[in-house]
This record gives sequence, C-alpha cells and structure tokens, in this order.
Amino acid sequence: WRRGQAGGAMGGDDKAGVTARARLDALAKPVGSLGRLERLGAQLCQAQGACPPNAQARVVIFAGDHGVTSEGVSPFPATLTMAMVRTILEGRATVSCLARAAGADLELVNVGVAQAIPATWVAAEGSHAIALVDAAVSAGTQNLKTGPAMTAAQASQAIAAGRETTRRAAAAGVGVIAMGELGIGNTTPSSALVARLLEEEPAHVVGPGTGLDAEGVSRKAAVVQQALARGGSVASDALACLADLGGFEHAAMVGLMLEARERRIAVLVDGFIASAAALVAVRIDPAVRHQLVFATCSAEPGHHRVVQATAPGAEPLLDWGLRLGEASGAALALPLLTAAARLFTEVATLEEVLALAQASAP
Repeated sequence: WRRGQAGGAMGGDDKAGVTARARLDALAKPVGSLGRLERLGAQLCQAQGACPPNAQARVVIFAGDHGVTSEGVSPFPATLTMAMVRTILEGRATVSCLARAAGADLELVNVGVAQAIPATWVAAEGSHAIALVDAAVSAGTQNLKTGPAMTAAQASQAIAAGRETTRRAAAAGVGVIAMGELGIGNTTPSSALVARLLEEEPAHVVGPGTGLDAEGVSRKAAVVQQALARGGSVASDALACLADLGGFEHAAMVGLMLEARERRIAVLVDGFIASAAALVAVRIDPAVRHQLVFATCSAEPGHHRVVQATAPGAEPLLDWGLRLGEASGAALALPLLTAAARLFTEVATLEEVLALAQASAP
C-alpha cells in the first residue's frame, strides 16, 4: 500500500483538519482509497473544530408562504404549503421518512405560513421526534413583483428565529443540521435573490421549480425581471437583497447558518432554495462557507452557479436529479456524513493490523 495525498484542500492552520487527515491516513487501508468519503470526514472535522467529529444530526425545515404565488409562478396553490406542513408533522411526507431512515430528529419551524398551524398536528415517530416550533413573522411575504417582500425588521426577526433554531440544536448536542425549507412558490424568490446577487439575467437562473411548463417558466422569469427592475436593492448589500426579494424561509436559513458558524455546527445544505440562502449568508460572513456541505445538485439551472459562488470548488454529494426541496436531499445525504464520522472511531489503524499479523506469524 503506497502512501500519498488523499486529495482535497487542507488548511495548515486548522488543527482539527490536520489531525483528521493524519488519522485517516493511518487507518487500515491504502491512503486516500475511500476518496470523497475521507474528504467529507476531514471537512466535518474542520467545520466543527474537533476530531473525531460529532455526527448527531437534526433535520430542520423552515416553512413560509409567498405573496408572489398570486402571479402564477407555481403549478400548485399556495394552500398546499399548509397541507404539506400537516403531512410532515404526521410523519407521512418524504422528508419525514428520510429523516427516520437517517436516525435524525426533525424540527419544522413556522416562520410565515399563511394559516395558523394547530399544535395538535405534532406527532412523535418512534424514538425520533417530529417537533413544531412557532416563530411566525407574518402570514406570508408580500408580492416581490410589486414591492419589497418584507421589511428590514421582518427580515431581522426571521434571521433571529434561525439563530435560535441553531441554539436549540446546539443545546441538544447536535453536530450536523440538515437544512431545508417548505413554501409553495419559493423558487421564485430564490431565483430573484440569485439573479440580483450574482448579477445574472433571470433567464439564466429561473427553472421549472415543482413542474412548470415552458410557458410557466417564461412567466416566472418575467416576474423575476420585474422584481429586479424595481431597483429595491443592490448586489453589494446582501441583507437589503434578502428583505427585498427573499422569503421568511431564506432569512431564517441565513440566521441558522450564521449561528452555526459561531457554534461550529456543520450544515448540510439541501438544494437550490437553501443554496440561495447560503449565498446570502456567505455574503454577510464569508467564514460561513466553512460550515457548509452541499447535499445535492438541483435540477434548477442556477444551482451550479450558486454553489460555486458560495463555496468555490465545492461538489454536492448527490447528483440524482432531485428537486423536491423540503430538506429531502439533505436528509438523504445524512448517512454519508454519519459514515464519514464513524471512520475515525470504528476503523482499526494499519499499525494495529500489522501488529496482529506479526503476532499470528509462525
């Protein structure tokens, strides 16, 4: 077995990263033979500042509604947000299933669903709870086509709700948050944010979302173009862009990531919508990128641009054509992080195996 570079960049001043690479290189296998799994393990150590890393996970979904749905930017009615909230809390949604499969608790945070969510909808699924947190800022955002989606105060309130979500996770011993969102029409504010922050034409970043046909995509791009033409924000001010064009889910995810950087919690970012929020967070605090692991390559056309602008060189873990949202891609990728973390504590070193071989020699 030849020793060599396992691959992936490693900051020399990151003690946890250096320790992680040394431990991985010492395991009973050819150096680097687990490829990206090893790089993922080292990345977790770097994000958390500890080796071995903490793989205890929680899936977090922020839910909110959007005034822009009145423009026909989604093939589904806005009331579907509420129906999906109930389905998630009852444990029958895709993400509920995937969180259980990954052995993770699930927390749904209401930051702006248009209707009141009855507390009686919350259910426990086996040993993994599904929790509802009410942090509603308002009953949905305003129509971003005609004016700012939210006020600066509302954006700050949603960011604070996201920060508090991370604090709850930290208090529970969580080391990895699989982050996603729920809200009919929210690929439209995501596309608007991306187009503004990256100074891209809407046609380059607007996609079908949950299933628009070509005519629907064109209509959606026109709505984004009109929102940008209002001139309510500039690319150099990420917070102003967030209030002008984003959703309460985006603002809450920004808060979650900002707090995760301070508390050294790794964040598994879901798809296009969550990545748009990550772009905002990194524009506010560039160090946030060190906490982020991108779960999936979204089918939305602007996703690759967003990932590279947020964390240059990053490679999402899965490229399976996923486009559901609701943290489903992040939940699906969680077992990969668990496996990467367990390498550090459950695999023998080459030195240990060679000692066994020597002891058993005739």
